[in-house]
Amino acid sequence: MAGELGSGDRFHLNPVDQFGRSIDPAVLEAAVIIGPRAIAYAERLAADPAIAANLLEECAHAVSRVLRTRQRNNDLPIRDLQAYLFRVFIRRVNKISQKTPPSASSGRFPETEIPTSGNFELRILVDELLRRCDPVTRDMFYRRMQGFSWKEIGKVHRVSAHAAESRFSQALKRVRRRLGLEME
Repeated sequence: MAGELGSGDRFHLNPVDQFGRSIDPAVLEAAVIIGPRAIAYAERLAADPAIAANLLEECAHAVSRVLRTRQRNNDLPIRDLQAYLFRVFIRRVNKISQKTPPSASSGRFPETEIPTSGNFELRILVDELLRRCDPVTRDMFYRRMQGFSWKEIGKVHRVSAHAAESRFSQALKRVRRRLGLEME
């Protein structure tokens, strides 16, 4: 498992991330030190601790890459590695939490959104269609189902209302084409 508390409540991380990419020993030590605080921060944003630990490992790899590049180019070293890694992690968690609405975090269509009276097949179909869409399109769909206007959705994604509606429409057309329900 990625990050976990072991004997003596010391936070442990793997020396490689989930993709097998190595983490510099100095960065790994910084990650172990900030780990409990970083995971606690991610949990407050309703992130699963296991996912947060994987994100911390991915961020540790990214910082390791920056560290190696700076050494290779004889650039100035990172002064406070722990703070730098923590900022990278926070940015990554915030970015992911903004993209995924709470109701969409499971990847399943919320039970309360589609009426359950005899529409079980419809719920399955919508679930399958949403799996074929990118996270932004899924987010737009969930927000529309919750009663958000295109203007509000556009504001969340930092685009105009028309651009949000157009992006959503184009994504649905791509899904229809892939399913063979629409000709090009």
